[in-house]
Amino acid sequence: MALMRSISGVRGIVGEDLDAGVVYAYTLAFASLQIQGPILLARDARPHGSRLLSAAAQALAKARRSTLNADLIPTPTAQFLVARQRMAGAIVMTASHNPLEYNGMKFIGPDGCFLDADASERLFALADAAEVPAEIPDNPVRGRALPDAAGRHILDILDLSSINIEAIHRRQFRVAVDAVNGAGSLALPALLEALGCTVIRLHTTPDGEFPRGPEPLPENLGALSQVVTAEGAQLGLATDPDGDRLALIDETGTPAGEELTQVLAVAGFLQRTRSRRPVVTNLSSSQLLDYVAGRHGVPVVRSAVGEVNVVARMRTEGSEIGGEGNGGVILAESHLGRDALVGAALVLDRLVQDERPLSGILAELPQFVMLKERISVDGLSADRIYQDVSRRFPDGEHITEDGLKIQWEDRWFHIRESNTEPIMRIYAEGPTLDIARELVASVRSICVAAGVSS
Repeated sequence: MALMRSISGVRGIVGEDLDAGVVYAYTLAFASLQIQGPILLARDARPHGSRLLSAAAQALAKARRSTLNADLIPTPTAQFLVARQRMAGAIVMTASHNPLEYNGMKFIGPDGCFLDADASERLFALADAAEVPAEIPDNPVRGRALPDAAGRHILDILDLSSINIEAIHRRQFRVAVDAVNGAGSLALPALLEALGCTVIRLHTTPDGEFPRGPEPLPENLGALSQVVTAEGAQLGLATDPDGDRLALIDETGTPAGEELTQVLAVAGFLQRTRSRRPVVTNLSSSQLLDYVAGRHGVPVVRSAVGEVNVVARMRTEGSEIGGEGNGGVILAESHLGRDALVGAALVLDRLVQDERPLSGILAELPQFVMLKERISVDGLSADRIYQDVSRRFPDGEHITEDGLKIQWEDRWFHIRESNTEPIMRIYAEGPTLDIARELVASVRSICVAAGVSS
């Protein structure tokens, strides 16, 4: 597999597509594009992250750029720090939800946001032309250390005006946490304890040895579900390895699914603030968001998939809250990036607005079922697949901003190329499981007929 390059940065298998030389080249390119000022380096908990961070530090020294080393922190903490402390940018070594053999680089500009498509293309071109030493020694990272970076982030969350911190503290929630031994292993429990919660820890040793599938999907959260019920927790929280995605388990041990994180966060935010600004999300997020926003008379605006695209639209719309249905919540008051820590605080704030447990709050929502599948493209162009699918479904609204989405009044499907893996994704949602399955099966059969391997 070739190195994956997109608006989500670069990712590859360590030792095959990604090594110290690749990191050195991309760091040189990034340094040449950024304004003057220090550049922050950080990583998730993957064992190979330290070696790659060393290569990045050496490239920054070559470029004569000052370096701040935060080491192991969640990606959203790096974004927050850059935006609040007026740094020139940051590089985070992470492959987010990809398996352990992967690592990557996320590039953050001086506004605390990921580079947009144009800036990313300039970076990639410069990296392709960069001169890389034949050997890059594994030296300790130089530069000024940035101690307690996550603590600064937590203190800011505790001061957000859109969350009733005192009300959360009074409820003294019991919360079980599964951070997949990733970058949120220390920060998320610390935030919850600062909010007055009793924390039951599962997989919170930040050694990067993933004990479950790294995506916080229901099928990967069986152990957390058991801990929630065994310990009498009112809530279970699960993150991905770099701490920007959050999934929920209710008090009965039932996975709520990562889609409902954004739904609950937005519902609580709108109830608390009475904001009338549009909510921004991506094309693949649940239609439940339209329902909860509609109850407050607030429109939902949808962008192409990808945090960069959601953030750009939030700026255009003057949005105060948004995110993506993969468990990524963006609160503008904090910073413009998906943030599991902020998401956790917003979900708790929704819970204190109601005497019912999480299961009761979820039960009042319309019942939709979403399926998420993937296919591997075998030498065919995505455009050919989109055309074949489009011809099969002439009715419904066709949206071509990002792949192909076709939606009806109570159901939809979306097929698109992934930003982070060499696959195409098929998302479908409907009022019943059978309807969602039928939509996915229909799209998959068209792809198979076109010669795609599943």
